[in-house]
Amino acid sequence: MSDTSDTSDTADTRDTSATSDTRDASDTTGILDEALERLHTTGPERNGWLTNHAPMAVEALVRRGQARAVHRWLDHYAHKLEELPPAHRPVTADDWREALGDPARITDWTHFFARRLDGPEARPWREVLAEWWPRLLPGIAAGATHPVIRTGHAVRTLLTSDETAPRRAELAHALGYWAARSRPLPPLAPLAPAPSAAAALDAVPPVPRQDGGIRERLAQLTAFPQWGTAPDPDTAEERLIELVTAATHRYATHGHGEPIMLVHAATAPNAVLRALPALPRELWVPSLGAAWAAAAAVTAAYTPRDPLPYKKVVPTAEEVFERAAAHGDDHTIKFTDTALDVGDPLALAAAVRSVELNPPVF
Repeated sequence: MSDTSDTSDTADTRDTSATSDTRDASDTTGILDEALERLHTTGPERNGWLTNHAPMAVEALVRRGQARAVHRWLDHYAHKLEELPPAHRPVTADDWREALGDPARITDWTHFFARRLDGPEARPWREVLAEWWPRLLPGIAAGATHPVIRTGHAVRTLLTSDETAPRRAELAHALGYWAARSRPLPPLAPLAPAPSAAAALDAVPPVPRQDGGIRERLAQLTAFPQWGTAPDPDTAEERLIELVTAATHRYATHGHGEPIMLVHAATAPNAVLRALPALPRELWVPSLGAAWAAAAAVTAAYTPRDPLPYKKVVPTAEEVFERAAAHGDDHTIKFTDTALDVGDPLALAAAVRSVELNPPVF
């Protein structure tokens, strides 16, 4: 084991060849659509709160060349799936504010977005996303950030592969989940400005009581370092890349604080980054601010007091993802997918760390 590395240098080392990977677009097996159709009879949660990670994990598996593993993985995950909860009454354009943030209306919201993405009321999916993104963005941390992460996976698929009915339906499920769970963070006081994303994450004060679920932890938030602003859309994109890189790197040394939950400090802002190309440019700056709030909130809720060493020698990106797929844990698969987007050696080391820290499925 090596000494802990300095993760403050988060210049843009993002592997653009990884982010532009479109292997799922050349997948002619139909496995992703089959998996999504299989999953769309199930709800986004189980046991009243825990998230259904399957749609996100299978998208990552197909994206990274592991389509052959999808149905076996789903078979192992099936015991965690529950049926869609019952619908109550339709959400409409007139009363949606009343339904926003009501988890009992998850299926109502899913049907609302399904009507807007398919059928007589259908509009282009980018228009629907652009309309609802600013309405949902204040509640980005709700559902432990899973709704925005699911949205990011759905948008990536629509941007980089054929637009099919199951893929539009997946966006409806993701947006419906986000709308039903949407809840803003408590008011936050500004702390001293931070010069970089890595420094800002290091300066996030931990919540006083690091126990209980994420809702109890987020309720304790009081202040964040000043970071996450930008003068223009291009700078916002650059800083969002910096944030994803810094949060991914930080997992290598701090992931032990809570190995499952801390992956979201990276995967949530990466979901926002994946959505940027589908959004109007005027939404990029507020998207950066929301992504920073999500990453900082997860960091505050679960960060450990001290860093630990990590292994610096890592395999290739392909070998790292193969290891994550063989490991089978949904959070590990999704975090490794984000680490491959970043693409540098420290990001791959962080992915290996997630394989080591999280319990395997297979």
